Amino acid sequence: MGSGGEGEGAGAAAADKYRSVVLLQGEVEKNTHWRHGGPPTYDAVNLLFEQGRTKEWPKGSLEETVQNAVKSWEMELSHKTRLQDFRTINPEKFKLIVNGREGLSGEETLKLGSYNALLKSSLPEELKYYKAEEESFESSHDVFRSAFPRGFAWEVISVYSGPPQIAFKFRHWGFFEGPFKGHAPTGEIAQFYGLAILTVDESLKVEEAEIYYDPAELFGGLLKGPPISAASSSHACPFSH
Repeated sequence: MGSGGEGEGAGAAAADKYRSVVLLQGEVEKNTHWRHGGPPTYDAVNLLFEQGRTKEWPKGSLEETVQNAVKSWEMELSHKTRLQDFRTINPEKFKLIVNGREGLSGEETLKLGSYNALLKSSLPEELKYYKAEEESFESSHDVFRSAFPRGFAWEVISVYSGPPQIAFKFRHWGFFEGPFKGHAPTGEIAQFYGLAILTVDESLKVEEAEIYYDPAELFGGLLKGPPISAASSSHACPFSH
């Protein structure tokens, strides 16, 4: 539920069938401040999503509505620079709570970025797989864009309750095809599952998002690759195998 695919920089304002906010052109989005000059395109990660999803929800179902709403929120968080331009949340009330930690306001979440907000940890330094406090918004996105060149897809697995408190299970996955923090890619899938509860208002804008997941499930796949120096030396030596 971090970056739902990133998006491929500023593109033409084409409709995206999974991210309804991208459709809101004209008067609604005319004055939006975009991080990269315009709305992103999601062709690569949409393809990854369609090829790898385990559920295909009926159009108009609660599951599809929740799935598209979260993808739209992730798009705004990654590509809009002003909270006032968000259409998926209530900016005054929004709070993000991850694994029971202290909640982050909308402005705090926007400043940190989705990866840093989701991966903050109170573990001792020597046990941290990823040090969110040492990453900026931009560097955190660069790290995962490098590791998952085709994007980081996201799907709803099941929805347990409808508004105003929407509880659901989700899956996040990508193919580890680029380096991650000094580890060589394996080409294998890296994924994790989680649970979330969204509290929404009468307009279905999110006031509070609670997310629960085990980061070790993701990092287990990313740290499986050998250190890049070791991988390079093994390829360089004809007798290493």
